[in-house]
Amino acid sequence: MTRKTTTAEAQGLRYAKELEGHVSWLDSFTAAALGVLATASGIYTYLGVSSLLDENGALSFFAAVSYSIAVSVGIFVFWSYLMRLLPAVRTVGARIGLFVSMLLGSAAIIAMSSWLNAAALAGAAAVERHLAETVQQYQTALERANEIAVSAQGLGRDVDRVRQSFVDLAEQEATGDLSGLAGRGAVFRVLRQKSDELASLEAQIASQQPLVSAAFAEGNAILSRMRALTVEPGPIEARSVQFSEEAVRLSGVITQLRQLSVAPLVSRAAQDLSASVVLPELDGRTAEGRVGQQSTISSVLQLLGQRAETLRLAADGIVGMDPPSETIYTPISTADAVIKYAENFVPSWAGAIAIDLLPAVLVFIMAITQAAIRSGKSGVGIEETLTLAELRAAINAVRDVDMALPHRDAPPAPPAQKSAEIKPLPSEKQG
Repeated sequence: MTRKTTTAEAQGLRYAKELEGHVSWLDSFTAAALGVLATASGIYTYLGVSSLLDENGALSFFAAVSYSIAVSVGIFVFWSYLMRLLPAVRTVGARIGLFVSMLLGSAAIIAMSSWLNAAALAGAAAVERHLAETVQQYQTALERANEIAVSAQGLGRDVDRVRQSFVDLAEQEATGDLSGLAGRGAVFRVLRQKSDELASLEAQIASQQPLVSAAFAEGNAILSRMRALTVEPGPIEARSVQFSEEAVRLSGVITQLRQLSVAPLVSRAAQDLSASVVLPELDGRTAEGRVGQQSTISSVLQLLGQRAETLRLAADGIVGMDPPSETIYTPISTADAVIKYAENFVPSWAGAIAIDLLPAVLVFIMAITQAAIRSGKSGVGIEETLTLAELRAAINAVRDVDMALPHRDAPPAPPAQKSAEIKPLPSEKQG
């Protein structure tokens, strides 16, 4: 007895047939859409591969074309397989296996194509970002080197203050207010000796000031040219070459600024200031006068040691300042730049990955739709799901089978009659 179809089953069947109609219409252009996506990905992959190849000959061209074609074919075949098989399987194990395969394939597509697509989309901008970062590093190093050099020039004021103190003491000694003996005796000569040494050191420091200013101005001019190269139009490869040349010049300027610092010179001079004292012969006329000179010279030497130590500590403080960081410009390819500065180009990375993995969304849509179709047909007999075309095909198949089989009611064929014997004529009989 045939089971009667319920209203819910009939509605589910109509729902399933409606979805099947939509799926049939979508299948008519799905392959073409996959082909377009795969071709677009292959084109951007070709641009990315071309940026990595050093040569521009025929072999490099064919190598890039071959790689991009392989990527396009691989993407098309991979998603075609999944779009057909994943929605069709019904067991949980099969679905998990195909889902894991889709994850592995997607990772392979990203590894062989998406990063090259990102290099084609944002490679030039990523290299410009690298140039801008390098300019910032060079600017920091230049300013630090100039800061150390200018701080060292400030030691000139300390040297001048110490020199002036010895000049004042010498004038006091000349009038007899220091040792009690007026004139230019032994104490006066010691004081003038050290004031002359400090005057010479002060002149050396002052002579470095124009060199420091010129080097800093030259460094800023080079930085301006480097900044212009990061934003001006034109191929990024040519600009990178010019940028590298300017970077070499700027490195030389930074090294020159470091060498122009007079802090090490002042530190050594401060050590020599108290260590190398040429003591003149005491020229007092009386023993009491010579004792006074000796006492004054001892006091001067003690004062000299204190001032020299103060000057040395100031110079060592500048010598101990953190030096500018070693900045070396390293040329970088567009693909490497996109990876290094990936956080700055998230939209480009998203577009590069989406063009390869967008079919995954279509696979999930098809899987959900096929599950809905199966759900609508569940509980309905096969005879209820036959379409008119399928019914006609079934009837024709039955007729063909019926015609091919012999009918049981047909009468048996009559047996074959034996051929009559040929008898001889009477005339042929023997008498």
